[in-house]
Amino acid sequence: MTRLARTFTTALLLLVLAWPSATAQQAPATAPLTVVATVGMIADVARQVGGQCVNVEFLMGPGSDPHLFRASAGDINKLRRAQLILFGGLGLEGQLGEVLTGLSRSIPAVAVSEAAVPEEQRLASLAGYAYDPHVWLDASQWADAALVIGETLVDAAGVDAQCGAAIGERAAAYHALLNDLDDWARRSLGTIPDEQRVLVTAHDAFAYFGRAYDIEVVGVQGISTETEAAVADIRRVADLVVERAVPAVFIESTINPRTLQAVIDGVRQRGGDVRLGAQLYADSLGAGDRPEGTYVGMLVHDVAVITTELGGTVAGLPASAAEWLATWYPDGDTDLFLARAEE
Repeated sequence: MTRLARTFTTALLLLVLAWPSATAQQAPATAPLTVVATVGMIADVARQVGGQCVNVEFLMGPGSDPHLFRASAGDINKLRRAQLILFGGLGLEGQLGEVLTGLSRSIPAVAVSEAAVPEEQRLASLAGYAYDPHVWLDASQWADAALVIGETLVDAAGVDAQCGAAIGERAAAYHALLNDLDDWARRSLGTIPDEQRVLVTAHDAFAYFGRAYDIEVVGVQGISTETEAAVADIRRVADLVVERAVPAVFIESTINPRTLQAVIDGVRQRGGDVRLGAQLYADSLGAGDRPEGTYVGMLVHDVAVITTELGGTVAGLPASAAEWLATWYPDGDTDLFLARAEE
């Protein structure tokens, strides 16, 4: 059993699973609202908040890189059939942004990240974007995004009063859950020794994460993945890893591992030693049949992996996460989780 498995076993055993649903599911009086989201992080929140009152689809599946995404004819048709479009904004969707602007003239479309994060709280970008679009990697910011999505769904044409009330309750409960998980992330990541609080990733997606949880973040590539990392970038990061004795570097689910492998090779050429940590999720959720296919699962996975690989100890999950945990690990059976933690 890996260290990650052991520490997460402790975290899971601290959680009481017999926890009722935050809000009762109510069948909508009218047909569910057809919602199309661009990325899984938005789609999952819309499903959690909308419940049976919405039918949510999304364009960019597991492993899709939103910076490089090219919409197909089928994607455009899916957007045109939507009653509501939810997207990130802040440049996240790249070239698809022009399509979304055009469709917004006839279909309600909301830029969730732009609506949730005031301009003064946005992080600037040095890679051709006005702002860094990876807002969801700060759980407290994404908690506010859940409220934006809830308000948008309540206000959408075709949502009746019964659904509106249920959506409002679920949005409030989900907002509270994400704030609890934000506190859990702070407690877990706070146990990493000061000298090891350096997160080295393939591309610079974790700036909001670093600001929120007091972790220095170093990306080999910039915020966008549209350009290849230069040899100078690989040398720069390899030098830093050796100088700071960073124990692990991390690849993301949407990024080719060759860039990080070049850094690892460079570290070893300099007489240093670093391991490739477990895969993180930054621009995309995991597969839909895995816990990481939900936003909560993505967050829990990333925080647990980073905490453990950098020498910290994962805290017990908050009681408000019991419903999510019981959904993926019925009867408290963590065997499946442990198998995945060891991958």
